[in-house]
Amino acid sequence: MALAATAGLLALVLLAVLLARKPPTDGLRTELLAAGERLERELRREISESTRGVRQETTQTLATFQRALLEQASQATRTQNSQIDAFAQQLTLLQKTLADTLGTQLQGLSESNARRLAEVRGTLEEQLAILQQTNAARLDEMRRTVDEKLQATLEARLGESFRQVAERLEQVHKGLGEMQSLAQGVGDLQRVLANVKARGVFGEVQLEALLEQVLTPEQYARQVETRPHSRQRVDFAVRLPGRVGEGVPVWLPIDAKFPREDYERLLEAADRADAAGVDSAGRALELRIRQEARSICECYLCPPHTTDFAILFLPVESLYAEVLRRPGLMDQLQRDYRVTLAGPTTLLALLNSLHMGFRTLALERQASEVWKVLGAVKTEFERYGTWVDRIREQVRKAAETLDDAQVRTRQMRRALKTVEALPEEQVQAVLPPPAGQGSEAA
Repeated sequence: MALAATAGLLALVLLAVLLARKPPTDGLRTELLAAGERLERELRREISESTRGVRQETTQTLATFQRALLEQASQATRTQNSQIDAFAQQLTLLQKTLADTLGTQLQGLSESNARRLAEVRGTLEEQLAILQQTNAARLDEMRRTVDEKLQATLEARLGESFRQVAERLEQVHKGLGEMQSLAQGVGDLQRVLANVKARGVFGEVQLEALLEQVLTPEQYARQVETRPHSRQRVDFAVRLPGRVGEGVPVWLPIDAKFPREDYERLLEAADRADAAGVDSAGRALELRIRQEARSICECYLCPPHTTDFAILFLPVESLYAEVLRRPGLMDQLQRDYRVTLAGPTTLLALLNSLHMGFRTLALERQASEVWKVLGAVKTEFERYGTWVDRIREQVRKAAETLDDAQVRTRQMRRALKTVEALPEEQVQAVLPPPAGQGSEAA
């Protein structure tokens, strides 16, 4: 096909040469054109045939090349698979070897860490046991000291209180003897008490003397307005502790009364052996006592500013005894008017009881302060236990840090095994020693 194409081209070239030499005629031109067209058709047919042949050859060549590529790819795949299998076997063997090596090293490291942790734990437990024993001994010593001081203080104060009570009782007995002597000289007393004001002053003076004898000036007051805004003032009032935290006292009103005329009429009727006079004078005395009790209840009692009862003080023992002889009078005064009768001896005993109550309250307050101190010591000891726990946690963290540092040191040593060590002189030249070590070496 290549030769036919070449021949056609040569024919065209010859035709062109002939035409160039002599001018063609019309007939020759027509023949030439016809020959050219035939030649062109032949050329086109030959070119198409040659193109078809080239395509078939190219297709066959591509098919052959594709089969060759497929065979080469399958062969390369088989080769890679065999290489991968061999590499997997080698990797498995290497992994097993590394696992065995790491397991052995980890087991040795775990055993070493377990031994060291056991040693650290044993040391910490010993130190904590010693610390607990020391703390327990100190607490026992503090408890014994506090108990001894508290017991000594309570015994001393209770002994002092009982001694004072015994002295007061002895004074009461002496006062009874003095009262008997005073009863013998009642005639002189009647001359002194010639008017109502003198009788009132006598009762107040005797009441004040008894209060001064037993209580301190801070525990009672004179002319106290126990009922707020009433402008009524009682002779004396004992200051009792009020509700905790408010600081406002509660008053115990004590008012002195001396119905001298009624009592003298009763004594005169008794001296005359006049039964009707004695009965009439007794009823008058009862009426007077009830009136005084009602007046005290209305003017001086006002809970919660005062106590729920008041005391009507009769300054003469014989008068107090005569009033007590009246059947039901004492109970009626306490029930209806909330007033309690008291003579000099009875009031002295009552004031001693109040004084003992004040001392007991002071002891309770001091005991509560001691308990507060003990509570503070207990709170501080609990805080001390918290500090011990913190110290234990810090020691544990320090032990863990030391273990980590030792592991890191071993890793650094393994990494430096391949490094050659320098002589001591070169080491000092490269890494000079610290100032302290240099001075010590010098």
